[in-house]
Amino acid sequence: MGTGVLENRVAVITGAASGIGAGVAVAFAQEGADVAVVDLASESSARFVLDAISDLGRDGFFCQCDVADEVQVEAMTRAVLDHFGRVDILVNNAGIFTESSVAKMPIADWDRVLNVNLRGTFLCTRFLLDHMLKRGSGRIINMASQLGQIGGADVAHYSASKGGVIAFTKALAREVSTSGVLVNAIAPGPIKTPLLDNETEEWRSRKLAELPIGRFGEVSEVTPTAVLLASDAGTYYVGQTLGPNGGDVML
Repeated sequence: MGTGVLENRVAVITGAASGIGAGVAVAFAQEGADVAVVDLASESSARFVLDAISDLGRDGFFCQCDVADEVQVEAMTRAVLDHFGRVDILVNNAGIFTESSVAKMPIADWDRVLNVNLRGTFLCTRFLLDHMLKRGSGRIINMASQLGQIGGADVAHYSASKGGVIAFTKALAREVSTSGVLVNAIAPGPIKTPLLDNETEEWRSRKLAELPIGRFGEVSEVTPTAVLLASDAGTYYVGQTLGPNGGDVML
């Protein structure tokens, strides 16, 4: 059980039916937040997350949404605000991953990865930001990746999308921080999630050999960073990219 640092706050978390998003959703509920679980997957796929939130005595609200689709994101925003009345925290976590060299990359793969990972981050922010600005407070946490900082062979589209998320985070932070909305990013290293399962064994072996810590991370090693940035302990973080990455990036 948490310490209540997010007591009675409302969080929207995209891609929350699995992986890091699910972990953040439960961690926020442990700290006292109500959570909108947003995902492209069905509500039944998110049932274990919703049940975990409910078991912690918090309100878990599901909304199915493709974050790359403007109409769906606008509808999701209305549904969440109708249900909760406000949103204090937005975690832009939804993302997809495929592998291909640039020379052989299907253009459709490039478009879909950029649309979900970068356009989706923009759209969810765009439709919830005005609400936060009118209230004079809010937290936006964008899930980037260490690959957005250092790049990676056969994942140029993913790296570009996450590098864009980092740049977007910095630019937005400069726009809105004096209005009470704090914007930061988290750039995890390779974490044991379904996204990592989708990578080839060759890629995983190569990446594992590069990690100074010698292992892939756990979701539970990322969620405390999200709690920090969402809580009152994170009030002086502005436009930062925090990196639970096992040493893959050292700044």
